[in-house]
Amino acid sequence: MSLKNGNHTKNTKTKKPPAFDLENPELPDAIKDSALTAGGYPYSDKMKGKAYKKELVGLQLELLKLQTHIQNTGERLVVVFEGRDSSGKGSCISRFLGRLNPRHARSIALPKPTEAERGQWYFQRYVAHLPTKGDIVLFDRSWYNRAGVERVMGFCTEEQASVFLRDAPEFEALLVRDGIRLFKFFLTIGRETQLLRFHERRHNPFKRWKITDIDLAAIEKWDDYSEAQQDIFRFTHTAIAPWTAVRANDQRRARLETIRTVLSEMSYEGKDESAVGRPDPLIVGAGPEFFYAD
Repeated sequence: MSLKNGNHTKNTKTKKPPAFDLENPELPDAIKDSALTAGGYPYSDKMKGKAYKKELVGLQLELLKLQTHIQNTGERLVVVFEGRDSSGKGSCISRFLGRLNPRHARSIALPKPTEAERGQWYFQRYVAHLPTKGDIVLFDRSWYNRAGVERVMGFCTEEQASVFLRDAPEFEALLVRDGIRLFKFFLTIGRETQLLRFHERRHNPFKRWKITDIDLAAIEKWDDYSEAQQDIFRFTHTAIAPWTAVRANDQRRARLETIRTVLSEMSYEGKDESAVGRPDPLIVGAGPEFFYAD
């Protein structure tokens, strides 16, 4: 699976992890022990709960200030969350929205398109969910389904994926020029991290609903997703609508850094710079080491 135009090339084949049986309730120690640092993750310990909660509350207070500003000024904010299955998109979104006024801040996670939607312009069903003045919309997966899961799973043709990657920058430029503040986050995780999370979903009765046939297929399609991810960055990381990659093996850090990134780039009344801080350069970035590392 490769789009031929473009300058960046990289061998996406990765070393296979130890033998993995999703149905076995015992996860191999080799996977368990390397899950946090998989894929070159820069921290060897998860963030402590007490420090995480303190930072989260401070950032959520700042988000409330930002929401008030957006409502008062009539701005529109769109935040796109993309990433592999189990990368933590939903948990980042829930913490982002957790203390906001739900009348003016919502998440969108669209199901597979209907027959009517399949006959429309590809972006059409997403346009219907864009915010009006004063609102915030977070997409839990977005129009990038076409270049990600649809492409990898064969739900679209290579030609359709190529057309999407050509058109997406133009679509996003239209949104930004119309005044929408657009943030695009891609959560990256290591392979063992994904296997650990799939295993938890399969064997934890409170998480079992999360695992799908797409998840199961993703176990064997790691390299295909890597190639699709690299093409997304290569063709759609633009000056007007750039990607921000977030290393998400530690979900607590990922949640904080996605919120922090938005707050740090927005101006609003009463902003507490000390509470916002600056995004962690080991976790958040947009260079080749973030886009093309596996």
